[in-house]
Amino acid sequence: MDRRVVITASSAITPIGHGKKEIVRHLTEGISGVKKMRPDDLLSASIHSGVFGTVDYDLAYDFKRHDRKTMGPVSYYACQVAKEVLEASGLDKDFITSGRLGVAFGSTHGSPTVQRQIYKSFFSKSESEFATIGAVDYLKSMVHTTAVNITRMFGITGRVISSSTACTTSSQSIGFGYETVKYGIQDVMLCGGADEYDTTTVAVFDNLLACSTEFNSTPHLTPRPFDRQRDGLVIGEGAGAVLLEEYEFAKKRGADILAEVIGFSCNNNGGDLILPNLNGITEAIRLGLRDARISSESMDFISAHATATKMGDVIEAQAIGKVYGDLPLVTGLKSYMGHTMGSCGVIETILTIYMMQDGFVAPTLNLDEVDERCAMIRHAVDLLEADIRIASIQNFAFGGVNTCLILKKFAQ
Repeated sequence: MDRRVVITASSAITPIGHGKKEIVRHLTEGISGVKKMRPDDLLSASIHSGVFGTVDYDLAYDFKRHDRKTMGPVSYYACQVAKEVLEASGLDKDFITSGRLGVAFGSTHGSPTVQRQIYKSFFSKSESEFATIGAVDYLKSMVHTTAVNITRMFGITGRVISSSTACTTSSQSIGFGYETVKYGIQDVMLCGGADEYDTTTVAVFDNLLACSTEFNSTPHLTPRPFDRQRDGLVIGEGAGAVLLEEYEFAKKRGADILAEVIGFSCNNNGGDLILPNLNGITEAIRLGLRDARISSESMDFISAHATATKMGDVIEAQAIGKVYGDLPLVTGLKSYMGHTMGSCGVIETILTIYMMQDGFVAPTLNLDEVDERCAMIRHAVDLLEADIRIASIQNFAFGGVNTCLILKKFAQ
């Protein structure tokens, strides 16, 4: 039997704030979190893009040295939001360590900051330089470092899933966690994703000519999803976590229910690994609706992936138009903070919950003139009061991976 799955706690560290109050203020006042990229003697001189969605948050967390020794910056972020979610949940230590709670958490590529130092030592001709590689450096840098550091820090012994599919990493984490609870494998799943600041990430997309370069001196004016003057994505950093519970379990213990997860889909384009695909994205949207057992007319709001790339926005708008027409309001939340990579799905899910709770839809920032090729959908261009009953969070990744996560405003 399918079980209902609800979200009972959330936490996000983002370029537009840490915690609901600060994040909602940025959304409602139209304040960008994009800043100039930090100087970097290794790469920044050769990178065309000069902007980044930077988290203004001190990494000096109150973690014990025993826990910190296997953490790079990405795991600090991950463990901090996990800590806040578990504290907000009210779950006791006996349950957290019982095996009934699992973790689905990932990042794009572990900790590039630590990886850079390892590779620098590997290619050094100095034996003393090579000797600086620590025994735990791999644990800090490996691709599943976020998930296993969370399990280690909190003594979690349940199922572990660590997705690493670039832009769909944390939306997959939530989706796989939803399925794990829905089908009775775990009662509770801690789900999310994180990525840290590093210019090597910018360099990858900059080399593909996918980054914004025209607004280096005015970072708050980019990215520009769906806008005629958009010129590419802005890389960002951040972390987010949500707690998924089986509804009857959450109800019995009196948990505060934020929203219900009613659908998830994940598919692949089966072709080009970089370019978006209209058929693949359209099918992912339809599969999400099918899993949620709702019609397209039921959708109130869509958090679009909307990276502000030239063709990505056009293809996504066309897919939304094919399935929904111009009925639901559509916002590109990356316009406020850039593309937070492996954490974007969970952060955009949390921001959607905030809007659902507080009865508003934030506009797409910097959308001054809609590209006529993206004009077939209902763009949110102003701050609106709105009763969001059902919302969809869409994310698409290199490799042709597409996800669609559908939330419902909680009702008994």
